[in-house]
Amino acid sequence: MKIKDGSIVKIAVEFADSSGQLIEFDQKQPLATIIQELCSLGKLSHPDQYALKFSENNHQNYITEENRHKIKNGNVLILAFSSDKTAQDILLTLNSGTNEEKISALEKLSKLSTDPTFAKEFIIKHGHSLIINSIEQRKYQDIMLAYCLQSFVELMEHRIVSWDILDTLFIATVAGYVSHPKSQDVRILQPALTILESIVLNSTAKYAQVEKEVTIPNLVVRLENPNPVVQQNTITLINALFLKADLPKKKAISATIWSKQVRSILLSKIIETASDQMGAEMAHQLYVLQTLYLGLLEQQMNSKMDPQDQVSLEKIKELRKIAFEIEANGNTDTTNRKQQSSVLSKDFKKLGFKYDPPTLDFSETPPGMLALDCMYYFGKNHTEAFTKVVLENSCRAEGHECPFGRTSVELVKLLCQILRIGVPPDEENSTYYPMFFTHDHPFEEFYCICIILLNKTWKEMRATTEDFTKVFSVVREQIVRALALQPLNFEKLKEKLQTLTYSKITNLWQQERTSREEWESHAKPIIQLKEIITPEIVDLIQKQRLGYLVEGTRFTKYSNRGQREKNKFWYVRLSVNHKILHYGDCDEKSIPSVEDLANKLPIAEIKALVTGKDCPHMKDTRSQKKTHHLAFSITLDSIDSNKSLDFVAPDEQVFDYWTDGINSLLGNKMTSKEAENDLQTLLSMEIKLRLLDAEGINIPQDPPEIPPDPPNYDFALEFK
Repeated sequence: MKIKDGSIVKIAVEFADSSGQLIEFDQKQPLATIIQELCSLGKLSHPDQYALKFSENNHQNYITEENRHKIKNGNVLILAFSSDKTAQDILLTLNSGTNEEKISALEKLSKLSTDPTFAKEFIIKHGHSLIINSIEQRKYQDIMLAYCLQSFVELMEHRIVSWDILDTLFIATVAGYVSHPKSQDVRILQPALTILESIVLNSTAKYAQVEKEVTIPNLVVRLENPNPVVQQNTITLINALFLKADLPKKKAISATIWSKQVRSILLSKIIETASDQMGAEMAHQLYVLQTLYLGLLEQQMNSKMDPQDQVSLEKIKELRKIAFEIEANGNTDTTNRKQQSSVLSKDFKKLGFKYDPPTLDFSETPPGMLALDCMYYFGKNHTEAFTKVVLENSCRAEGHECPFGRTSVELVKLLCQILRIGVPPDEENSTYYPMFFTHDHPFEEFYCICIILLNKTWKEMRATTEDFTKVFSVVREQIVRALALQPLNFEKLKEKLQTLTYSKITNLWQQERTSREEWESHAKPIIQLKEIITPEIVDLIQKQRLGYLVEGTRFTKYSNRGQREKNKFWYVRLSVNHKILHYGDCDEKSIPSVEDLANKLPIAEIKALVTGKDCPHMKDTRSQKKTHHLAFSITLDSIDSNKSLDFVAPDEQVFDYWTDGINSLLGNKMTSKEAENDLQTLLSMEIKLRLLDAEGINIPQDPPEIPPDPPNYDFALEFK
């Protein structure tokens, strides 16, 4: 019996004249030898000028010794001019060709520059310098300029050369395409914005010039462009400038972006227009913008109150004056200092402060001075509601009052935790709240709504000061559930919070508690029943996971260094017979079929599954935005033991489903939290169904004791 050689794959090769040839591709044979044999078959001279390429529409990279392992049975390859010759021909055309030839060469360059093999050859021949000089000297216009800028973007994506090589003339020229009001060609705007963003994020000392050349008002104009990619790239550049700026500049940027005029543009042109079809990247950039804006509160959040700070002391006095204006207008001029001190202490106690003087209430960080800022905003901008909250509580029986000062400090701390203020943006997160883009002071307004909610919940619970922690657990649940619906404005938030009463929350908790108690049942008969049906449930979960893999998932592309590649996605799905993984590039909205995915990975070739920091693409990452907890890799049982298929899941559920599915295919145990949760849920449901006939019967913790044998068995006999 002939043993199949795993290093040989059967493929087709297309020649320049459209003829084809079926061959057996030996992975152990040098590429140069294979290309020489193919040139002989095609009667082509100078085999050193030829190379093999993949033929898929979205993947036509050159085949090298590093990526040849991706060639699978049934692939169609193209025998084309090598990257070295192609780069040389393009450079020759750009230097001495006709205008039509240059357009064709630039278009070809913009496509080929995505290929790392070609990009390396082109840069070695100083092609990037020619592109830079052409842009600086404004040699091209219209479509030629668009191709030129896009080529530069793709060449720099490979990080072969540093962004620090660019001088002031280049930056000024590219910035001019963005800042000039007459520049409206989206084909030029898109790459120009991307170049400026990359300069800001990746250069060591070019931020200042970009900030000088392209002001925030210039970029605001681009937000009104109807093209969604221009809008997205504009917000991305704003975020880059925001992220790299020092604190005074961050405050200036935030003042401009959160002005009523700019917020109106963001809402009308982007958020409301694309709410139903918004792409993942646009949602992520809005999340980043929101996070950076709220991050400016971090300084106040971590600042303790200085007892000698006159501005802060005046704010506390103003709060007292607003709340007790009638009482404060008494004849305090005739009282002595001791009486004045006594009145102040009583008023501060009515305001709900924990300490006297109240400066000590703002010594805990977080929330620090941010709590006082929110309280002062509430008093000045919602005076009637503020007065009502304070006076209502000052009239309640002792122990039943909801202390405004103490609860405000704790509430602001809670809101900072929920909104993750001070935490850098997460690369995978895309949760933004449209309501924060509808107000000049969104966090303070959010606090005002929540402090009123807190007082309402306190009354509904008939709480005392001993119930402080319990009340906040309810309020947290109310806020989190309301935010999960992403209300469009603060009025919608109020409406949702009105429905989430204390009784509604307790009912939800009761349902969850009842289910949990049933899951955690420790009765011996139940435990034995669980042991019997657990294998069936595990098998069911495995089938669901494999079904999920068959449907497939879209993943964001990451480089070998663990860096996220913007606007680049790939799709992976399992074949119906569970024997092959199909994968390939896609856009952020399409769902390609198995036939559309060019690459295949037989399950039999999978060696192991690794996760987290052990993944090859996570070992060298230095990014502050850690995504290693969502990373997993499939290592391959191939000639090159370093080869792997690397993933970063968009969220924990996708991570759990895919790792469970792969473990199932490999015959390993499913170890994810999601698998454990599903097991417990399905187990609980199955137990309930099987015990329907025993409803109302108390199942004992232990089986009843077997009674002793009777003294005789005469009762079993029948005498006549």
